[in-house]
Amino acid sequence: MGKYLKRPANYDKNPVVNVKNEKRNVFQGYHQISAMLKSVSDTKEKCMICVECYPGVREEEIIEGLSEGLSDVKVIKAEDVMESASEVTSKIQRHMTEDRVFGFVAPHRMEEFVDQSKLNQVKHEISQINDGIVLIIGVGATVIEENPDVLIYADLTRWEIQQRFETKEFGNWKADNLEEEPLKKFKRGYFFEWRMADRIKQKISTKADYFLDTERANKPVMVAKETYFIGINQAVNQPFRVVPYFKPGIWGGQWIREVVKLDDDAVNYAWAFDCVPEENSLNLKFGDVTFTLPSINLVYFKPVELMGQKVHARFGKSFPIRFDFLDTMEGQNLSLQVHPLTEYIQDNFGMAYTQDESYYYLDCSEDATIYLGLKEGVDKEEMVADLKRAEKGEISFPDEKYINQFPVKKHDHFSIPAGTIHCSATNSMVLEISATPYIFTFKLWDWDRVDLDGKPRPVHIDHGKEVIQWDRTTSWVESNLINQTETIKQSNGWTEEKTGLHEREFIETRRHVGNAPVTHETGGIVNVLNLVDGEEATIESPTGEFEPYVVHYAETFIIPANISSYTIKPSGPSKGKTIATIKAYVRT
Repeated sequence: MGKYLKRPANYDKNPVVNVKNEKRNVFQGYHQISAMLKSVSDTKEKCMICVECYPGVREEEIIEGLSEGLSDVKVIKAEDVMESASEVTSKIQRHMTEDRVFGFVAPHRMEEFVDQSKLNQVKHEISQINDGIVLIIGVGATVIEENPDVLIYADLTRWEIQQRFETKEFGNWKADNLEEEPLKKFKRGYFFEWRMADRIKQKISTKADYFLDTERANKPVMVAKETYFIGINQAVNQPFRVVPYFKPGIWGGQWIREVVKLDDDAVNYAWAFDCVPEENSLNLKFGDVTFTLPSINLVYFKPVELMGQKVHARFGKSFPIRFDFLDTMEGQNLSLQVHPLTEYIQDNFGMAYTQDESYYYLDCSEDATIYLGLKEGVDKEEMVADLKRAEKGEISFPDEKYINQFPVKKHDHFSIPAGTIHCSATNSMVLEISATPYIFTFKLWDWDRVDLDGKPRPVHIDHGKEVIQWDRTTSWVESNLINQTETIKQSNGWTEEKTGLHEREFIETRRHVGNAPVTHETGGIVNVLNLVDGEEATIESPTGEFEPYVVHYAETFIIPANISSYTIKPSGPSKGKTIATIKAYVRT
């Protein structure tokens, strides 16, 4: 240990938003939850309880957990009024495509998959029940009963869903695919069922009486709607961090393991995701009880407060900025890859905007490099032919013939607008700052290797050749994409630099370096930052809008648009020492 880290590892793996003065209507465990529901049902001869579930929620666990504390319960499953798995799969096939990775964003709504005769039969059955508790539960439960006596929304983060895919605990909703590879399960979730479930979530968010955290097996936490929104409102009025997660990969390294202090049996860690709201979670802490929710809910329920009027108008309920780590320290090269142009991602996948990105080098070895752009005079047909021969295993792709390779050093920043061939090489720790669409990587060559599951990693040369910008050659790359650093302002004890994303990219980045407090103005636009140098910093409000918030080295944090200004200063072991932050926001 200590090979990479020259400072104590104090990275917080479980950040929380401490909700002030709010402990009411928080229920932990099925005993407390069922006791509360019993107190409601005891006041009614017939009590209708509806639990609308996100796909992947352990419905049987909820049924068993509630039934132990409730008597005379009639369970109605939403599953029983839906069309068969084969009928659902047939309806969505056009959007799923035959590709192993990519589909097309589907516009479906739950009502399209209801078998009306089954629904009528279930409603008649419910109408014949005169007393006791009717528990309606599942994905689409509110199709059966929109206005129950108690409406509970059972939620789950997408990262946890993926873990359940990996362990084969679950397949997709209405799909007989438990044994299918996780990539295909993820594809069906990403392009179809999560989109449909998110529409339900947003529709009933103001109607729900309670929200149920189902992240951990047999450890549910439920909070009343008023309590839930008190927590969410506090989050969008203070700095906060989402809960990071870490993922091994065939090319992964050892930097994340050491700096974050991850002690387990994973062979490496390739990714650390600490600002991907679609997949990360957010912890709200009520007294000594922690409630976990998908961080995307802040975007769905408080988009203007979180992102600002201008960003919301442009991106809707999509958080546009993503921060994550790519660790190849003692690892391997990433795949040689390219991302689609805006029109290509719109036409072929139904996404509104594309995956422009940049690589900020948080750390690297002395001989580290980046593959970026094409060499001068590359023959397009010849290169594509060599890529296809390499895919078939006939040759190893001669990257030195076609692709630039540049040296990198710590704190370098490289822009990678969509259409630019790129690859971070071995012995690098990259902070990737990019637009949110995060799965649209067209791998062109993967260095003759298979993935951790023993299968060849998907390569998409036919997609890639359509979007490669063949004029992004050595001279253009050197003039446009490498360390386009410009000093913006110098003050007593600190310097502000524009580190330069290309004009085709909507993200602006600024680096602040110094040993004195720096005041930032949001201008009503969400800011995403990372402490890229120094052990600790404290974010304060010049006007007392929020309580001081402490961050540590390599932690990403979000400043909501609702905050007008904030000051970042070295603190704790960094007091009086130089620190550095990198800030990203949407250009206006």
